[in-house]
Amino acid sequence: MSVLDAPVTAAAPAAPTTGLTPVFVRLKLTLLRNGLRQSSGRRAAFIASLVVSLLLAAGQVLGLVLLRGNEHAGTVVVLLTGVVALGWAVLPLFFPSGDDTLDPTRLVMLPLRPEPLVRALLVSSLVGIGPLFTLCLVIGSVLALAHGAAGVVFAVLAVPLTMLLCVALSRAVATANVRLLNSRKGRDLAVLSGLVIAVGIQFVNFGAQRLGQAGGLSSLDPAADVVRWLPGASAVASVDAASDGAYGIAVAQLLITVAALVALMWMWQRSLVKLMTAPDGSTLAAAEPSREKESGRGGLSGLLPEGRTATVMQRSLRYVARDPKTKAAWVTALAVGAIVPLLNAVQGTGSVYFACFAAGMLGMQMYNQFGQDTSAFWMVALTISSPRDAYVELRARALVLLLLTLPFTLVVCVVTAAMIGDWRSLPGALGLSFALLSSMVATGAVASALFPYSIPQEGAFKNVVPGQGGLAWISILGGMLAAALLASPVIAATVWMHLSDHHDALWFMVPGGLVYGALIGWAGLKIAAPRTAARLPEILAAVSKG
Repeated sequence: MSVLDAPVTAAAPAAPTTGLTPVFVRLKLTLLRNGLRQSSGRRAAFIASLVVSLLLAAGQVLGLVLLRGNEHAGTVVVLLTGVVALGWAVLPLFFPSGDDTLDPTRLVMLPLRPEPLVRALLVSSLVGIGPLFTLCLVIGSVLALAHGAAGVVFAVLAVPLTMLLCVALSRAVATANVRLLNSRKGRDLAVLSGLVIAVGIQFVNFGAQRLGQAGGLSSLDPAADVVRWLPGASAVASVDAASDGAYGIAVAQLLITVAALVALMWMWQRSLVKLMTAPDGSTLAAAEPSREKESGRGGLSGLLPEGRTATVMQRSLRYVARDPKTKAAWVTALAVGAIVPLLNAVQGTGSVYFACFAAGMLGMQMYNQFGQDTSAFWMVALTISSPRDAYVELRARALVLLLLTLPFTLVVCVVTAAMIGDWRSLPGALGLSFALLSSMVATGAVASALFPYSIPQEGAFKNVVPGQGGLAWISILGGMLAAALLASPVIAATVWMHLSDHHDALWFMVPGGLVYGALIGWAGLKIAAPRTAARLPEILAAVSKG
């Protein structure tokens, strides 16, 4: 009997299909769990970052609850919620964060419809430390404002609406710009965008510092009156209006949030459909003419010492000039390092010692030295066969850092002293800056060996792969605290000279800071070199995950 002659039987019932949303949530949790299983250090870093975030959130909630009944509670809460919503729109693009499960370009080949995909991405975006921290702030905000039954009802509605709006805003912005951000031109734009964000944060900081001089929190009432009608804060503002009995205003403000959420979801879905179906021409460009090969040791290479040092220094300088993420980090550090002391000097409230902020910002570039090599670090690792090789490698990278930062620090200190007119404190600021910069070179070299993390290639604004964010923060913050401790002798000497009115002796701090910093930097490189050579497999595995 042939197959065609076989009796026809009833088809088996189809297996029940699982909704897309639970799949995405489980996928995100699985990726997080698998990332934490890779090493005990990563688990410790994640737990520590979670604990710190929860402690900060608890402090924020407590502070907001204590505002309950204060006449300016509505002003503070509305502005805080507006800043949080703005942060969800822009900060995930510029700071260490991101999640590959939320990158829609990875889902192009899957047979997924837009509506369930948007819902799944929205719900899975609510899983993480950031959403938990935001939820605590929103709950604290409504607790500070809710009075009476009407206030409680609007508070119950405002919390989920605000959370959904923040997440939808973040995802819609990211989806609309994903191809630009993943293109070479988009990565180059990160330099300017990161600079704008960094400068904007500094202006917000200085504005907050001058609140007391402008009449306290009451000076913020006009700004709050505008922000309470914007979608990011209108839902929380409706709780304040309902508590005061202004039910019409409360309903209108709540409807603004609902309308904005619907509009964001529609724009997000439309961008997602276009991303999934339209051809990607963002990276198409005319072929560049071939570059002439350099011959000899002209230019900068002719000034550098021969051998491995020159090779490493040229490679690091090319990263600064050509790699978009390295370039963005340097431009942002240079801009913020100059803005803080100079803007304080313009306001007349600064000090020459604010110029040390430039050394601190630039010294951060020493951390995670091997992460900027990404998967190409294996070629560097092949050339390191002994602690001596590791020492020369780290020393050359440190020399590049000092080559760029020492002149900049000197200029910032001199300009700040000139603007303030305090030339007597200039030597102390210079010596302290040199010591702090060298201390960060030392701790950055050790942190690069002990706490390496990967910088993903895709996504212009993703600086840490998922699961390594806590490790990155602990590496940087721990290294900065250790650097401050190492520089404490110079700090103590500078403070003593000021308190004892030995200002003429401050000139000894310039050579003293240079000599002390050179010794600290040399000791840090010596400590980091054998650890780098011994941990090459672990470093290579950590930095190659992007």
